[in-house]
Amino acid sequence: MNTALTATYALTVLLLIATPGPVVALIVNTAAASGSRKAMFTAVGTNWASLVLIGAAAWIILTSAAIDKAWLSGMSLLGCLFIGYIAVGTLKEALQAPTPASANEAPGPGRGGLLQGFMVGISNPKDIIFFIAFFPQFIQITESFGKSMVVLSLLWVAIDFAVLSLYIFAIGKIASQRSNRVISMASGVALLLIAAGGLLYNLKELAA
Repeated sequence: MNTALTATYALTVLLLIATPGPVVALIVNTAAASGSRKAMFTAVGTNWASLVLIGAAAWIILTSAAIDKAWLSGMSLLGCLFIGYIAVGTLKEALQAPTPASANEAPGPGRGGLLQGFMVGISNPKDIIFFIAFFPQFIQITESFGKSMVVLSLLWVAIDFAVLSLYIFAIGKIASQRSNRVISMASGVALLLIAAGGLLYNLKELAA
């Protein structure tokens, strides 16, 4: 294994994943609203989605299959609408002032979970294009294409889960009724902006 190339890949992935996006916003909101356990299940769901997208990208690289740009943009539009739906629900929940009787109760079912994590993770199929462009730069970490894809995929998932776990841990340390509401509102606004930006971009791509 090419150790230097592997280390470069790991550092690049760390920086990419640590940058806030829809997955991080969902994880942070779930940790604040529903607790660490549900946030962990959400992280598992987003990692599951990453593996699906990585698998699709690997198949395309291996077979040199073409991708229909209009199909990807259409699917991305649906993904943005789903993220927007989550954002609106998150903001509604955050704006509902808790009653005194509920102040000391455990977190409700809230949002997040394995399925929702997967749906947010898979909501932008254009990530396949990213993996197609990204992985070939590091495919020579071993002498075999198959082994390299396995190593790259496992490293991606391990780093992704580690970074999301740190976010969950950090939210758990600062958790309070007031801070959780602020975090949920901030996460909801972030998700809404991401959804709006994605909608505008994909509508422009379809119109071009």
